[in-house]
Amino acid sequence: MAEAGNRETLSTDVLIVGAGPSGLAAAIRLKQRHPDIAVTVVEKAAEVGGHILSGAVMDPVGLDALLPDWRLKRAPVGPDVTSDTYHFLTARRDFSFPDFALPPQMRTPNAVIVSLGDLVRWLGEQAAELGVDIFPMTAAVDVLRSGDGPVRGIITGDLGLDADGNPKPGHAAGIALEARYTLIAEGARGSLAKQLNAAFGTERQPQKYGLGIKEVWEIPADRHQPGKVDHYMGFPLDNATSGGGFAYHAQDRKLYLGLVVHLDYADPSLSPFDEFQRFKTHPSIAPLLEGATRLSYGARALASGGWQSVPTLAFPGGGLIGCAAGFMNAPRLKAIHNAILSGIGAADAVGAAIEKGRQHDLIEDFSARVFQTGIKDELRAVENVKPLWSRLGTLAGVLAAGADMWCRALFKTSPLGTLHHRQPDFAALRPLGAKRRTYARPDGKTTFDRTSSVFLANLAHDEDQPIHLKLADPAVPVRDNLPLYGEPAPLYCPAGVYEMAQEGGAPVFRIHAANCVHCKTCDIKDPAQNITWVPPEGGSGPNYNGM
Repeated sequence: MAEAGNRETLSTDVLIVGAGPSGLAAAIRLKQRHPDIAVTVVEKAAEVGGHILSGAVMDPVGLDALLPDWRLKRAPVGPDVTSDTYHFLTARRDFSFPDFALPPQMRTPNAVIVSLGDLVRWLGEQAAELGVDIFPMTAAVDVLRSGDGPVRGIITGDLGLDADGNPKPGHAAGIALEARYTLIAEGARGSLAKQLNAAFGTERQPQKYGLGIKEVWEIPADRHQPGKVDHYMGFPLDNATSGGGFAYHAQDRKLYLGLVVHLDYADPSLSPFDEFQRFKTHPSIAPLLEGATRLSYGARALASGGWQSVPTLAFPGGGLIGCAAGFMNAPRLKAIHNAILSGIGAADAVGAAIEKGRQHDLIEDFSARVFQTGIKDELRAVENVKPLWSRLGTLAGVLAAGADMWCRALFKTSPLGTLHHRQPDFAALRPLGAKRRTYARPDGKTTFDRTSSVFLANLAHDEDQPIHLKLADPAVPVRDNLPLYGEPAPLYCPAGVYEMAQEGGAPVFRIHAANCVHCKTCDIKDPAQNITWVPPEGGSGPNYNGM
């Protein structure tokens, strides 16, 4: 955290970091209720939606609350969900769960399939029409704060530095953006949220994460069923590794296909990227992809800790919203509606404080306003699901979680009470044993390598810019991680950023930062917690289309 120093300083009433669903919802709500309040949104991507990736099947309750006439306004929302089936896969078989056995918490009435990137672009247009100032290509790299005082805004990153940090032609220094209140909406494992947690102790329990890997395919018309939704557990993941796959039939013959691997897995030789390739070979998936064309690829960490891991939301001078606060409903794989609802609640709290002439202080009812939107009740009803998966494995964990959810649905309580998360995800990794996983070579038709996949993410990183993946100790990967874990970074990274190579017969650890899709898995899973992801130059990173 830093002071403005000699930087240029600009002021606004409310500053929002991140033009995702929560940040844009907060901006829209503020302008709906308080037109005279100045609202500014900064977004690190080159354009709004460029870094957004989600499944996504959306519960419309959030959008209904924010913009009730969203259908009349022609929001870019795909087909209504016509079927939603949960499956358990073995290596060759597919078992569907009967609909009557699913707890009510797993159902999503009136759900729609969306491209979240397209949706937030549209939300950005709605916000701009209301007078919100949105600045893409603007990375928030530090929190503006004097000593132990309140948060007063953010500091943006420099543009035009070379790899050594020296100014290049066209260099533009970062500025200080000061606000009466600052809302952090930068998504899961955001760099500013990490700073704020360290400064104000906002974390209650360790947040848990999953790595979501997604592809968009265009499939033949005879296999496309608009509105069909399938969720999968089991294969390719073993019983000790929780997560699951999905296949959503969107509009225009698009198939959204993906796999989420929870990052508390123990085996350092596991590769989430290669497990996703295996998923596509299953007899329930592979026929969909025959004669199909892969259009897009991306990856993103998502918060999966649930209610126990939601941090203290308010800090002096602002608050956390959306996935920065961990509002993902992991068993239902839904977060968009809670992100929007959290933006609404936060906007109401901040707007009321400004109307009273306040600034830079702690808004005492911030959390209450966010939680009363329905977020608390939803997350409390599934709070034991992730701890049970972690403790019991997939088979027993799914059965126990189902029983817990039914108890809560029928009796409003659980005999288990509230289970806690025992450790952060990086601590779950065990030393590398003699048995190591091996993966088949990709066929280039259904399964692919990282290089060809990352190409579809439309990356834009200037090779001559400072590396945004910081090693606290450059010796750790070879000295510590390699002998203990085989240095798992090249495996857990879904983008080919990290490489163990040989120079002069000695192992060396290389970072190919230009490959980074900003998933932040390395920041989460590195067993030494030696890697820190920070925002690169504004506009760098993926430029997702239709994700």
